[in-house]
Amino acid sequence: MTGDVIPRAQAIANARAVLDKARARRDADRAAGRLSPEVELMLRRLERQQAPAHRAAA
Repeated sequence: MTGDVIPRAQAIANARAVLDKARARRDADRAAGRLSPEVELMLRRLERQQAPAHRAAA
């Protein structure tokens, strides 16, 4: 099976684009209050866990 090979940089760019779209959809749903309380709680926990890492990097 032979075919075109996607360059690594293009594959990463494609994956980032998909991830950015998913994050935007999640953020829009969150802003509109469409997430369940359980999901909202998980997101808040993740944000708290990541906050110290962001402050240390700055």
